[in-house]
Amino acid sequence: MGRISINAKVAQFSVGIDIDPSLWDAKAYRMTGKSRHAAETNYHIEQLTDRINRYYKQILDEQGYITAELVKNAVSGIGRKKENLLELFHEHNEEYAKQIGVTRSKGSIKAYEAVTKQTKRFLHIHYNMEDIPLRQLELSFIEKFDSYLRIEQGFTAHTISTYTIILRKIVRRAISQGTLHKNPFAAYIPEQPPRKRRHMTLEELEKFMNVPVVSKRLCHTRDMFIFATFTGLSYADMCNLSEENIHKSRNDSFWIDINRQKTGIQCNIPLLDIPLQIMEKYKPERNGNKIFKMPSPSCVQVNLNKVAKLCGIEKRITYHQSRHNFGTLITLSRGVPLETVSQMMGHKCIRTTQIYAKLTRQKVNEDMKKISDRIGRKYKLPVQSNGKTKKNNAK
Repeated sequence: MGRISINAKVAQFSVGIDIDPSLWDAKAYRMTGKSRHAAETNYHIEQLTDRINRYYKQILDEQGYITAELVKNAVSGIGRKKENLLELFHEHNEEYAKQIGVTRSKGSIKAYEAVTKQTKRFLHIHYNMEDIPLRQLELSFIEKFDSYLRIEQGFTAHTISTYTIILRKIVRRAISQGTLHKNPFAAYIPEQPPRKRRHMTLEELEKFMNVPVVSKRLCHTRDMFIFATFTGLSYADMCNLSEENIHKSRNDSFWIDINRQKTGIQCNIPLLDIPLQIMEKYKPERNGNKIFKMPSPSCVQVNLNKVAKLCGIEKRITYHQSRHNFGTLITLSRGVPLETVSQMMGHKCIRTTQIYAKLTRQKVNEDMKKISDRIGRKYKLPVQSNGKTKKNNAK
């Protein structure tokens, strides 16, 4: 047992070591003898004593008062703030993992684990350290980390932005816990190139939909892609789609009512003829109340590449492009209001939907053609005659 006494108040705790009582020196608080077990035990006690003294000083400096219970809790790890960067990363990841399946998706933690791994490697290569105290973090740290990811790892600007966002999130956690009093990365400005929303052209989509596909497996993947193109559902939402999400309105039209897994926003999406036909086609294959049996993401990607090859499409087609197709080719390009598209796609902010509107020249051409038809004959240029300008009256 360990005992801490401060101002006549005592706090006891278990040290977690078993010893032979006959080898214990009660006056020296150490084991006797020269055995390996005795040496290791005595070393552990010395390290524990150093930790107690360090926490005593740290708590007194930070809080201005000290009790035996506070020191005991710090030694036991109860309510103790993490002092090192990777230590805080691990604490965050452990808490995040507990939310998987509740408020977080299974794949979302992979980004945090990847940043933790790269930070550990960066510390080892550039600082020759296993971890770094949070109070030693400076602006130069994240700038060097940015350079490390860009040059040594060859990551894209988007990946670097994602990694540095996570690193800054961990630092903000340290600030909220009171370990840091100011943000050492406040002056850091990451390079954030505008992220292009990738969607197919109308010609590519028509080829994709009409190319003959003999393989049942490839046909299934193609149909899932087309269904998502006409509904805007992501892969995760397609996996979650069940009979409970399909509703019939008073005018006999069918709708999808589903909460997006990523944002939790409710989406109300009308089912057009093509997705209705796909649902009916795969109705005999349903397992339980799920609308579709979705293959794994890796299988989907392989199959999409094969279908694209059949179409003669050279660029890489990803499943998520179907969602971009819905936002551009199926809705915005055909005059569906931005607010309606935002609601159907489950965006938290309409600015996200506005990005889709900027991508298609077809929409710009159609919008300008409408304006031209409306005002083209209403105005005429002034007619120049004998050095004097004559204006035609607007009709």
